[in-house]
Amino acid sequence: MTTSDKHRDRSNRIARSSLADFFAEEKKRPRRLRRTASMAASRSELEDKAREAFVDDDFALAAALYTQAIDAGAPSAAALYADRAQAYIKMGDFSAAAADAARAVELDPSMARAHLRGAHALVKLEQYDAARAAVKAGAALAPGDARFAQVAREIDAKAPKPMEAEASTAAAAPAPAPAEKPKYRHDYYNSASEVVVTVFAKGVAPEHVAVEFGEQVLSVSVEAPGEAPYHLQPRLFGMIVPDKCRFAVLSTKIEVRLAKAEPGTTWTSLEYNNKPNFIAAASPKNGSNPAAAQRPCYPSSSRGRKDWDKIEAQVKKEEKEEKLDGDAAANKLFQDIFRNADEDMRRAMTKSFQESNGTVLSTNWEDVGSKKIEPSPPEGMDLRKWEY
Repeated sequence: MTTSDKHRDRSNRIARSSLADFFAEEKKRPRRLRRTASMAASRSELEDKAREAFVDDDFALAAALYTQAIDAGAPSAAALYADRAQAYIKMGDFSAAAADAARAVELDPSMARAHLRGAHALVKLEQYDAARAAVKAGAALAPGDARFAQVAREIDAKAPKPMEAEASTAAAAPAPAPAEKPKYRHDYYNSASEVVVTVFAKGVAPEHVAVEFGEQVLSVSVEAPGEAPYHLQPRLFGMIVPDKCRFAVLSTKIEVRLAKAEPGTTWTSLEYNNKPNFIAAASPKNGSNPAAAQRPCYPSSSRGRKDWDKIEAQVKKEEKEEKLDGDAAANKLFQDIFRNADEDMRRAMTKSFQESNGTVLSTNWEDVGSKKIEPSPPEGMDLRKWEY
């Protein structure tokens, strides 16, 4: 685990618990930070302790203390947001740093260091146009600060300068090409404890699908030979529990189930929008069906509520009744076996199928895991290597 990962993990742990609980835990540790366990709750002391933690390179603690000072209603809120942005930059959380810097600029547009920290974070996020704007605004406020020129050089090295076309050139320029439409459509819905994301990808082989989970990140990739790759990588609306998340590759779709870190809340969107607005799930009334209160529902719909249980049942029925033959039937059989197999069986199937050029399919990892699987064509057939 890198130092940045350690800081981020510690910051998340502080954010999930009260500061008093955190200091009680820290008191048990034989470190110099035990001195903060008895700190006063005044806003000025919170700011002093935050700066002290920053100087000690404990950026996670510094961010938590700045948060406490902001929540306490410190009059210097703009400065605190700017200082917390710097702590987030040191932790590698550039999205949070950019948001804090923008908030500081909103509260005090004349604060040059807020523009500077916003520019640093935006460069890391590869948002070069916004970073240039932050550098321009900050340099106008502090003309003698060489750091703005340094950031400007960094932007120029990583991204081309924006072209300033004249009006005549702009009029003659061809219309921009329309944005490429995603290869697959995706959607999502909430349940009490999960968010279910569906990628409508039909006939995709499981070995061509990769799904990864982070604490607030989902990555779905489909890379089939001879086809354009598909990637869905949103920063999620809320936190999830990666170890409890799962996915399945079906004949008509890829279904991803995200375990909510805060069960009982409703995500109003799939992606993070800087202003999370969780909706608490309504408790079932006396005499009502508790299961009905946990039915999945979309946060908004202009055409009324849909019965997603019915739709899911219909899709499963169509999958079951679908008539396949030839390679399609074999591929579906492979998918069904792969979907219901454990991890060792999946590894064995993938290894044996790939190494044997599709002539051997084994589910015994102990048998195939330690050796190379040679091709074994059916009796009466020869294996040939094709020249491309």
